[in-house]
Amino acid sequence: MTFPRLPDWLVYSAVVVAVLVAARGRQENADAPPPPPISAQEAALATGTLSESEAGEGEVRVPKSLSPSETGTAFSIAQSGVWLTARHVVQDCRQVAVIVAAGRGVVAEVRLDPHNDIAVLLTQGGSPPLPMATQPPAEAGILAFHPGFPRGSAGEVASRYLGQQTLKGRGRAGRDQAVLSWAEVGRTEGLSGSLAGLSGAPTLDAAGQVVGVTLSETPRRGKIYSTTPASLAAALRLAGPVAGNEDALDGAVGEPITVENYGRVADGLRRDLRVVRVACLRG
Repeated sequence: MTFPRLPDWLVYSAVVVAVLVAARGRQENADAPPPPPISAQEAALATGTLSESEAGEGEVRVPKSLSPSETGTAFSIAQSGVWLTARHVVQDCRQVAVIVAAGRGVVAEVRLDPHNDIAVLLTQGGSPPLPMATQPPAEAGILAFHPGFPRGSAGEVASRYLGQQTLKGRGRAGRDQAVLSWAEVGRTEGLSGSLAGLSGAPTLDAAGQVVGVTLSETPRRGKIYSTTPASLAAALRLAGPVAGNEDALDGAVGEPITVENYGRVADGLRRDLRVVRVACLRG
């Protein structure tokens, strides 16, 4: 006796439902520990302020009273000062700054991708770049990590890959966009509620490679969305020769990431300013 072959969409749906149920039920404990205490040197840097007379070329003061809606996350893709973030974080902003310490930022030129929710930021000088993945995850269930600044503070999220889907555009100017869908399976200890401010963070695979830019969440479904590797390639073309040269990402190194170490890896990326906060100083 033979059984009929199940349609591919039904198999895919079953996998997605299984991953979501496991994530929502917390059958997998992938929470990260709280960040370790910072050193005295880091504390001195973080509490520094910048006066008008001390500001170097391109540097600005960043007020401490910024709300989470005025900030997002970005990450380096070229040492010369090229960063990626989510377009919706900066698209309505007249002055954008990459925050390098408490009270200090570097003014960024903004280039918006017209087709994807990605923006390129250009600054005078930058940090070591993160390596880019060229292909999406091979199968559902693969782990990814999102280090950044949810709710304006250091934090990170772990997720499992569900698959690729189309995210419907909103408003008259909204465009449909291919995205990667993820089920949240863990986050920084003590981080609860909305992940506002994580938009623009890198979505990293287990090899520490960027597979997308983190875009948004649907809290009730426990899902996170990111751009695709194809949209990253388009963003690199948008950055153009300002990335330093055509091989700007050559030599970029990622650290292997696991459920056990992703909190520590995320702390290192923020400390090295490879992952940074972005602020809208003038809307």
